[in-house]
Amino acid sequence: MRPFNFEKVNSGAEASAAKSQNKQFVAGGTNLVDLMKKNITQPDILIDITKALSNTIEHQNKGVTIGAMASNTKVATDKKILRDFPLLAKAILAGASPQIRNMASSAGNLLQRTRCPYFYDVTMPCNKRKPNSGCSAIEGENRMSAVAGYNNQCVAVHPSDFCVGLSA
Repeated sequence: MRPFNFEKVNSGAEASAAKSQNKQFVAGGTNLVDLMKKNITQPDILIDITKALSNTIEHQNKGVTIGAMASNTKVATDKKILRDFPLLAKAILAGASPQIRNMASSAGNLLQRTRCPYFYDVTMPCNKRKPNSGCSAIEGENRMSAVAGYNNQCVAVHPSDFCVGLSA
């Protein structure tokens, strides 16, 4: 992983003002740090947004508002979510280790980069990583990754456990 600088912001307005070409937002970092270690993404500056966004869970009559910074653990163990949205809690709990759930933010889980197992192998062609380079998964071991929403350029699936629970 190459060196980078680190900035902290305290509000959404500060985050918007700080964002530029070679800067990337980071919260839990569970996906971004992996991408940086593999040299798939190489921002010059990380902008810590953990203090800029809400981590609350607010329940309304027929729904719930989940703050972008609410950890996956906080969401999956919330008593009202367990009662009213059990599939969401179950999907989150099934998807990652407790350590990752404790660090991962709900927004990060939803916004993580779509990928397949070949995405992390920089020696293999990957249209997600480098457009028009090819898709190793189409003819490879994981060609059946996507059962809906695939195309002949890429068969990667969205890796979010959160999305599975929300879409069900």
